[in-house]
Amino acid sequence: MKTGLFFGTFNPVHIGHMIIAQYMLAHSDLDEIWFVVTPHNPFKEKRTLLDDRQRLHMVRLAIGDNVHFRASDIEFSLPQPSFTVNTLAHLEEKYPERKFGLIMGADNLASFHKWKNHEAILATCNLYVYPRPGAKESRFETDSRVHKIDAPIMEISSTRIREAVKNQKDVSYMLPKDVWEYIDKCGFYKA
Repeated sequence: MKTGLFFGTFNPVHIGHMIIAQYMLAHSDLDEIWFVVTPHNPFKEKRTLLDDRQRLHMVRLAIGDNVHFRASDIEFSLPQPSFTVNTLAHLEEKYPERKFGLIMGADNLASFHKWKNHEAILATCNLYVYPRPGAKESRFETDSRVHKIDAPIMEISSTRIREAVKNQKDVSYMLPKDVWEYIDKCGFYKA
């Protein structure tokens, strides 16, 4: 079983995330996608994040009954901040029957050399890379373990969605319906 790990703060999860995940499933050798909700990305400030469990709940709402997608809280019980190499080691030990791969944008591939123990990550799993606007070239692009998937370019961002909600703009079509209704009902991102 090949499992694609789609890491993110998902603050909030939006249709761009869902389109990329579905495209990766359809156009790669991955059998399933796990949305790994990151409590604290070392490259982002934690104070801007909605509560971990709220973000996990929104990912579950977005996934609905899709049997090929799973929301994962695996990083909630690991030391903070979360580092992919540590999470991978934990997952490989817990699920030895699975072969894990990382799903990332081309912008992340360009900065992959800055990741903690990036060589160890590349030694144990393949990278599935989707295009991102303005992404710089990476020295890893020609590596046989890097699979560039020509997915649609998504210019929707969680940051833009949060700013639009704060400014009382309608973003209902940028989010899965259940996620938008939950955000609206709870009043998230308005302040």
